[in-house]
Amino acid sequence: MYAVVKTGGKQYRVAVGDRIDVEKLSAQVGAQVALNEVMLIEREGNVQIGKPMVKGAKVLAKVLREGKGRKVIHFDYRNKHRRRKTHGHRQLFTRLEISEIKI
Repeated sequence: MYAVVKTGGKQYRVAVGDRIDVEKLSAQVGAQVALNEVMLIEREGNVQIGKPMVKGAKVLAKVLREGKGRKVIHFDYRNKHRRRKTHGHRQLFTRLEISEIKI
């Protein structure tokens, strides 16, 4: 059994026991969160597709930790203008462990 959920503008294929890193959520470490935007559920070969979301479905997950991702470097360069600029960014994330898929 698996589901496709949408959070933080991205879609994730999850099953019970999976650990995923999503965009930072406003939940405390150790708290239980519900992901209500479920787009697809597969159970025993039967696929249920939402239009756009599956009604009454939700995925329950536990917040394991929060942190920062790897640094992404962007180098901006303009030819013949003596312009060089280096930008760095570390995206904040929340690590979730999927505990239950409810229909």
